[in-house]
Amino acid sequence: MQNKYDVIVIGSGPGGEGAAMKLAKEGKHVVVIDSFPQVGGSCTHKATIPSKALRQAVQRLTECNAHNGAKYPDLLRSAQEVIEKQVAMRSGFYSRNHVDIIHGQASFIDPHTIEVATSDNNKERLKAEAYVIATGSRPYHPAEIDFQHPRILDSDTVLNMNDNLRSITIYGAGVIGCEYASIFRCLGIKVNLINTRSQLLSFLDDEITDALSYHLREQGVIIRHNEAHEKVVANENGVVLFLKSNKEIKSDYLLWAQGRTGNSDHMGLAEIGIETNERGSIIVNDAYQSTLSHIYAVGDIIGYPNLASAAYDQGRYAATHLIDGFCDFHLVKNMPTGIYTIPEVSSIGKTERELTNDKVPYEVGRSQFRHLARAQIAHHTTGMLKILFHRETLEILGIHCFGAHASEIIHIGQAIMTQEGKANSLMYFINTTFNYPTMAEAYRVAALNGLNRVH
Repeated sequence: MQNKYDVIVIGSGPGGEGAAMKLAKEGKHVVVIDSFPQVGGSCTHKATIPSKALRQAVQRLTECNAHNGAKYPDLLRSAQEVIEKQVAMRSGFYSRNHVDIIHGQASFIDPHTIEVATSDNNKERLKAEAYVIATGSRPYHPAEIDFQHPRILDSDTVLNMNDNLRSITIYGAGVIGCEYASIFRCLGIKVNLINTRSQLLSFLDDEITDALSYHLREQGVIIRHNEAHEKVVANENGVVLFLKSNKEIKSDYLLWAQGRTGNSDHMGLAEIGIETNERGSIIVNDAYQSTLSHIYAVGDIIGYPNLASAAYDQGRYAATHLIDGFCDFHLVKNMPTGIYTIPEVSSIGKTERELTNDKVPYEVGRSQFRHLARAQIAHHTTGMLKILFHRETLEILGIHCFGAHASEIIHIGQAIMTQEGKANSLMYFINTTFNYPTMAEAYRVAALNGLNRVH
């Protein structure tokens, strides 16, 4: 192990991995510093992988009508096998590409030197010509909430809970809050979902938001909009959430799901002149350079869009700029959104609200899953696909899906939306032969439905 490298990457989540692999394949001597005892970052160990594995286990039980006997801790253990496979695969990437790995906490001594504090209390200083910071984010903790109390959870600690709870209050109805509301309710657990806004996931198309709200309520989730917390009181028997509207919400546990904070503290960033915002996100330019041009930052540590898929691309783009001095690649204009509630939600492009505000002449094509043979066979008849397109040119402007496999189905539409000129057209779906029966056939049905509205 050497102490001088071409590039030091801090963090082994998707952003760090994307950067390290690109740099290594271009012949750079690279070391990855990671505070986790295994590679993969929060995405693998605390967020995306364990929560989606949990969701999949819950969905299987729900489809088999076996959720009443399910134990939450047992379902959590089902994620461990997936995590182990992901760690083994990603460890192989670094090994094959001769990237060194050091597990420890990194902090800057000067703009070209870091000190790594390892778990065995050793400290090691490393130097590099350039850096890529990809340390991710963590759940936001307001100072007045006692997160040391075992009954007050966040999206990390909820994955360590070893209790068969009967009720839970989720404060924050964003993506994480809605996903966990769906998971817990499908296990027969009473769920209070507290939304600080007037609508669930207002960035989605209104019709999809309405469908999600309806199905969460149909499952038994109690949703309260336009609420704000006053205080939280917890004891050994449960938690009471006091709201400013004078409501008191009692439950076994409280899951706080109100935003995230960048993991930029304790790294000595301010001391070397790197700027961060109030949520700990590193401020970067279009090339992912911080205020020090040789130090790049990618992934959740820079904030929006806070997606693992985008982070990996950001890492590759930052590495390209680091190597070549320029990068012609950028994140695509229309990135798909995947929300892993039960059923799923996924969308790409403009919503009806946005098109209406912009006075774009558009029309809508819909396909209800209950009419599709494949959905009937699989008993996944809840859901729909809607295509928004320009009335005159038939250009695809937005695609919104609610139902089983929505996050997979959306990519068919994404491929067409990224085409230039007339290739991005409603007619593609009408003139293409889809396998039958498939869920993909929803595109043909929706396209024909939409075309009938303009002819």
